[in-house]
Amino acid sequence: MLGLQNEREWAAFCAKVLLAPTLAKDPRFDTNSKRSAARAELRTLIIETFTSLTAEQVIARLEDAQIANAQVNDMHAVWAHPQLRARNRWREVDTPAGRVPALLPPGSWEDGAPRMDPVPALGAHTDAILTALGYSPERIGELRTAEAL
Repeated sequence: MLGLQNEREWAAFCAKVLLAPTLAKDPRFDTNSKRSAARAELRTLIIETFTSLTAEQVIARLEDAQIANAQVNDMHAVWAHPQLRARNRWREVDTPAGRVPALLPPGSWEDGAPRMDPVPALGAHTDAILTALGYSPERIGELRTAEAL
């Protein structure tokens, strides 16, 4: 995903990221409304440049152009993120399949850590929920017999 905030960023993007400074004044793209109208063509030009670059190279170019950016981590990068490790944000919780890592919810707690209860098995709370909704034990039994639960 890519979005530029203003004409300064557009000019910097063309010059320092795409390495095509003349593109900033190209009549097809010289205003935001024209860029939106020619989105498919512009997308093709951007992809042509980005295809030969690594994510790190794109980020370096965006940084050089002073364009705000952030990389979206895949799950492996989230799990290995040094900030989460340094802040001791990982715990383990029990599940029917064994213990798994779990990320603490955001925030801080003055009265101790938040509850990190075991993950319930499928259907573990069905009867309690249906009872709270007003279903009788007989009706819950009927739903089970009909394989609706």
